[in-house]
This record gives sequence, C-alpha cells and structure tokens, in this order.
Amino acid sequence: MELLKEKVALITGAARGIGRKIAEEYAKEGADIAFTDLKRDENMEALEKELSGLGVKCKGYASDASDFEAAHKTAEEVFNDFGRIDILVNNAGITRDTLLMRMEEEMWDLVIKVNLKSVFNFTKAVQKYMLKARTGSIINMSSVVGVNGNAGQSNYSASKAGIIGFTKSVAKELGSRNIRCNAVAPGFIITAMTDKLPDDVKEQWIKTIPLRRGGVPEDVARVCIFLGSGLSSYVTGQTISVCGGMS
Repeated sequence: MELLKEKVALITGAARGIGRKIAEEYAKEGADIAFTDLKRDENMEALEKELSGLGVKCKGYASDASDFEAAHKTAEEVFNDFGRIDILVNNAGITRDTLLMRMEEEMWDLVIKVNLKSVFNFTKAVQKYMLKARTGSIINMSSVVGVNGNAGQSNYSASKAGIIGFTKSVAKELGSRNIRCNAVAPGFIITAMTDKLPDDVKEQWIKTIPLRRGGVPEDVARVCIFLGSGLSSYVTGQTISVCGGMS
C-alpha cells in the first residue's frame, strides 16, 4: 500500500525486538529508515542490509538515546543524511525489575534515564525540524504497565506513565503546527526477551488477557504504521493500548 512512501522515519532502539519490527514494517510501506542502537554491531548491519534490499534508504546510527548531547548530534546527522524527519518513534527502553523493597537507587535512575529521558532527548532534538516543516508524527512507546502499574516494576511503570503525560503535553504544544504526538502501550508481546520467561509465568500472563494469547511485534508495528501515516491525521495526544484487552 506504501502508506509511508516518501517519509523519513527515525526509530530509536531498533536493532532488535519491537523496534526492529517497526523498522521492517515501515520500510515495507515505503518509508526511508534511520535507526539507532547503542553500538554498531552485526544486528545493526544486518538490518541496514535487509531494509536497503527493499528499495528504501536505510542507515543505522550508534547512539545512546539517554544522552542529551548524543541525541541531538544523531538527529542532526539524520537530517543531514536524509534531508527531513517526518516520523520519530521513541522506542528505546530497558527493564530492571524487582520489588521496591529490593530496588537499588541505580536501578531506579537507570530505567528513568533510558526510558523517559531518552523520549525527552529525541523529541526535543527532532522538533525543530518538524516545526520548520510544519508537519510530523511523534510516536512514544509506553506500556500497559504505565497505565495500570505492576508489582515488581515500579521503576518501569513510572517511566512509562511519565511518557504518557509527556505525550499529552507535547501534543498540546505542537498541535497548532500540524505535529502530532501519540503513545502506544503494548501489553504482553512475545519477543526474544519475553520468550525466555518460564512457561508457567507466560501461562499466568496469558490467563489475564481476554484474547488468551500474547501479542507479536507486528501487532505493535501496525499501530505505529497507522500513527505515522495520514490515516491518523486527526489523532493526537492519545494512548493506544495493544494488549489483547488486558488494559
């Protein structure tokens, strides 16, 4: 369908997992892809090769999304290389799960820095290009845990809830310039990371989901296609849960 033809998308933390699937699905819809990960490795090079083979321009950047200066430098490099930035997907994130009574300060600080500050860093870095163009779509990766909370994930929940508040505020600030900002809140998505969980833990999760199955990265990517395309031209400041009804 090429819903994203002639658009340039910048996706953070996209060398693997959900971010990688978003990059793949965006490329299939005709978007040129700039993506980041912490380091340049075989995963980054493989994705560059894969997406370039689809006939779109693709380039990976080694960049720490939680570093303010690095984010701004990367955004500038992407703009210089591609000439525009139409879509920003703030996907970079980590977990450091444990009960609050066992949580160390550094576990809290790291999750807030990587998950929440990175969204601020790249949104601030990219907005000047979108403001000049008077168009753009910013998509922030939250979580159903940011909506509902979850025992053993107070740091992760706080970071993802913060993203929702940030999203709503940015949507109000930038809407008059035709720049939209929305959040996506995935539920239990089957990735390499979640697939390592014990079977009994996965079964317990699935019992809480009305659709009685875990999601797949494509489920999240398709919502991101909608939010990045003209199909969602009147949608901003929203949080869309992709969770099989568990939220």
